[in-house]
Amino acid sequence: MHYPSIFNDAIGPVMRGASSSHVAAAHRIGALARDYMNGDFHTVLIEYDPNGSLEPTHESQGSDMGLFTALMGWDVTDERMTEAGRYLEESGCSVEIRITDYGATHENTYKLTLESDVDKVCMIAISTGGGMIEVIEINGIKLSMFGDYHETLIFSEDETLVDGQNADYILKRQRVIQVKGQDFVTVPDGIEVRTMAPVLPIGARKTMMVPFVDTTSMLAFNEDKNLSLWELALKYESARGNISEEIVFEKMRDIVRILDHSIDQGIKGTTYEDRIYPAQAPKYKEKTGANNFLNLGLHNDVILAVTALMDVKSSMGVIVAAPTAGSCGTLPGTCLGVANALNMDEDQKVKAMLAAGLIGVFIAHMATFSAEIGGCQAETGSGSGMAAAALVTLFDGTLDQSIGAASMALQNTFGLVCDPVANRVEAPCLGKNVLMAGNALSAANMALAGFDPLIPLDEVIIAMHQVGQSIPCELRCTGKGGLAMTPTGQKIFKQMNN
Repeated sequence: MHYPSIFNDAIGPVMRGASSSHVAAAHRIGALARDYMNGDFHTVLIEYDPNGSLEPTHESQGSDMGLFTALMGWDVTDERMTEAGRYLEESGCSVEIRITDYGATHENTYKLTLESDVDKVCMIAISTGGGMIEVIEINGIKLSMFGDYHETLIFSEDETLVDGQNADYILKRQRVIQVKGQDFVTVPDGIEVRTMAPVLPIGARKTMMVPFVDTTSMLAFNEDKNLSLWELALKYESARGNISEEIVFEKMRDIVRILDHSIDQGIKGTTYEDRIYPAQAPKYKEKTGANNFLNLGLHNDVILAVTALMDVKSSMGVIVAAPTAGSCGTLPGTCLGVANALNMDEDQKVKAMLAAGLIGVFIAHMATFSAEIGGCQAETGSGSGMAAAALVTLFDGTLDQSIGAASMALQNTFGLVCDPVANRVEAPCLGKNVLMAGNALSAANMALAGFDPLIPLDEVIIAMHQVGQSIPCELRCTGKGGLAMTPTGQKIFKQMNN
């Protein structure tokens, strides 16, 4: 079973770009393809299916850019990302992008073909939300690869080539033997073997077990332990990643420091040519002290932090997809906006973000973070539920209050559509991040006041996923409905795509 990870699925990756489903996922797919070819190729063909969501958004939301950056061998935070395509062509590569009806069955399907003088790979992969991927086909052979294992592919019909005791997770798909893990594999000369390194920060292993997978099993696990949500997050991620709880805590501290730096950067102001909005956070900061401005208290601090993070994202600065780049303001802006305004210490921030991450694990396990599958409720909606639990943790609420806050916040997000204007993750994305931050503030206070969420969190997550799948595809990040199709939205599209 593929168990979600806090740092793989819910909070991360650290990245540049507008969309984790586009930039980060594409980067991971490109990195695997480059690894397969050992970095040796001179021809690149990228194909998008016209029936998917990437056909209208691959350029404006950064899929091409993410692939190019990975194919250059650069990190997803490399500041040269916007010019990666030019660098790739200048290196001698022939690059072509086609729209091809190849029968893609998933909204976010990538088909990437790399070729050298002596070798070739055709990889089909899907982006599942928040930068997570699954490679589903290599050179016409079906398989399943999430990027969290060292993978050895042995192209032979003779599965006895591999010692089953050392490679007990052998998956035979037509004529490929897929060996997960770092087991030493010896095969006869003449048998084609390829190895690929993991692209996710937290690796997997064959004997992986987790203590729980949803709130129901978590509460059963905690029955005789009386742990808080952030402590349970440590237990989960430690077991999931086979790392110590101390390492988990410090990894989240690194995330918090990146986010605080991004918020500061956004408040100071950002510049970038290819964006709809100019920098908004400095204007908001200036206005908060004016007499003709509503005194919303902590809510104003949250709006400022959310806006700052969205500004940094739109200017190609470094952000953390939490859970996605399109919703990068909701959770961290709410949590850190409140914590910083109240001068809370860094450990409190880390605990709150860990609590949020565990709620994200449950969402990833039972639903999706992909707007292409579930609309904006899957992105900013999920972020709002995670943020509500984080806020309760900041104020030392109980485990039940944290879960209840997440449930109430998620209940309020059902049906939230994704209709980005001009295929940029700016409008109405900024407003929806701010809206869902306010929703988290309200849900947290309601939970701390003892409001009953009525519907258990697990049931809410499942229902949210069902609602998201029923949203028309035009309103799931395709730019083919809602505000994107208004006369003004179409005018902006033409201006941005001249």
